[in-house]
Amino acid sequence: MDRNEVTLVGRLSAKPEERPMPSGDTLTKWRIIVRRRPRARRGGLVDTIQCVTFDPEVAAAVTRMAPREGMEVRGALRCRIYGPPVAKSWRYEVEVHSVVLVPAALPSDPESTAEQLPVSETPEDLASAPPRPVTYLAAVG
Repeated sequence: MDRNEVTLVGRLSAKPEERPMPSGDTLTKWRIIVRRRPRARRGGLVDTIQCVTFDPEVAAAVTRMAPREGMEVRGALRCRIYGPPVAKSWRYEVEVHSVVLVPAALPSDPESTAEQLPVSETPEDLASAPPRPVTYLAAVG
């Protein structure tokens, strides 16, 4: 069974942009800042991931948010192709279908919250459970 589901938890990088499309729909786009796991040499790095939506409710929620405010987005990964036939370029983005405001304070050490995370017993529980830090799921040692 194929699945294209993305969940990101991070911070809004800047105010979203809205662009009217020829179809009459409005495209709202923004970037979300997601921290990478710290590495010994490089310290904390981040990824900024392009997000878009055509849903007016999601767009309204995102435009009410302030830059650097925490959010959780859920959607699907899309590959968009741009440009003339001889010089095509493409990029990946998340087409968002839901967004939720999350507290700004994220734990700095995911292992410190491991005991507070729920342990799912069935596949149905796993599908509805929030994402857990990778260190909680991976074998340590």
